[in-house]
Amino acid sequence: MAKILVTGCAGFIGFHVSRRLLERGDTMVGLDNLNEYYDVNLKRARLALLQALPQAMPNAGPRFRFVKLDLTDRPALNALFSSEAFESVVHLAAQAGVRYSLTHPYAYSEANLTGFLNVLEACRHHGVRHLAFASSSSVYGANRGMPFSARHPVDHPLSLYAATKKANELMAHAYAHLYQLPCTGLRFFTVYGPWGRPDMALFIFTRAILEDRPIELFNQGMMQRDFTYIDDVVRAVLLLLDRIPQPDPDWVDGRPDTSSAPYRIYNIAGHRPVELSTFVETLERKLGKPAKKVLLPMQPGDVPATCAEIDDLVRDTGFQAQTSVEDGISRFVDWYREYYGV
Repeated sequence: MAKILVTGCAGFIGFHVSRRLLERGDTMVGLDNLNEYYDVNLKRARLALLQALPQAMPNAGPRFRFVKLDLTDRPALNALFSSEAFESVVHLAAQAGVRYSLTHPYAYSEANLTGFLNVLEACRHHGVRHLAFASSSSVYGANRGMPFSARHPVDHPLSLYAATKKANELMAHAYAHLYQLPCTGLRFFTVYGPWGRPDMALFIFTRAILEDRPIELFNQGMMQRDFTYIDDVVRAVLLLLDRIPQPDPDWVDGRPDTSSAPYRIYNIAGHRPVELSTFVETLERKLGKPAKKVLLPMQPGDVPATCAEIDDLVRDTGFQAQTSVEDGISRFVDWYREYYGV
């Protein structure tokens, strides 16, 4: 049976992708270093659910194995690839966060550059048929034309985090070209939902409102984001994982989202941007409490708005986002109250 590796399996998106793979019957290995960028207990709780899931399914067998491993440990990573013979890899492990990159730059070079190079080399030397890897809407940086299209050049990042994600796309293309390693880049747009990251806006706002603390709204609250619910993201990831990219015989010189190599880049979003004020109002209604708002100027490295063009994703996979912001926030709050008992 084909085996899939998911890196960052105890992270937010990695956990949900891993759970869906197991639910549909795949055999997989989950890799994570369980670092302390945010609450490790939350990561361990996600991992515990993944480890329990196969046992709860009739005739499931040992379909999930967890490996604690740092991607900068090249010998250990190569040993894992040698022993497991992965058919596909979903690379979601990374040092996340735009603002954290302002104060901890070397964490990004180690995890996002050296770690990704080690993944590429392991895929190359062990016959992996498809590498799907996380990029970010942050790569659009100073781009002003919206909706953001994967066909647009992204040469002006506004944070080191964004620069490392752009570098990942370039590195993957080089390996697709040199070694015919099929690579699909996934530009995620503001993913939210149950089991989300504590450093993301919805989590921060929910905790602060429930604790009667003020929330900080940057750019005087005049922000817009293409919020994308986690279930929609997972569906897009699995659709693309099952679609191994082929060289584009009609590739146009300079077009960055496709290539004469087996390489594709897609925006993963709902194409339904929401004003931050509307987002907060929806959260207030669900919590039954008003927020105490502090309006602040734009943060370094941030952008005032994001909106994704997803025509290629829809055309190639039939993807359609199915979860409204109202429903998504409601599901997150229900999870948050249950998980933290508030």
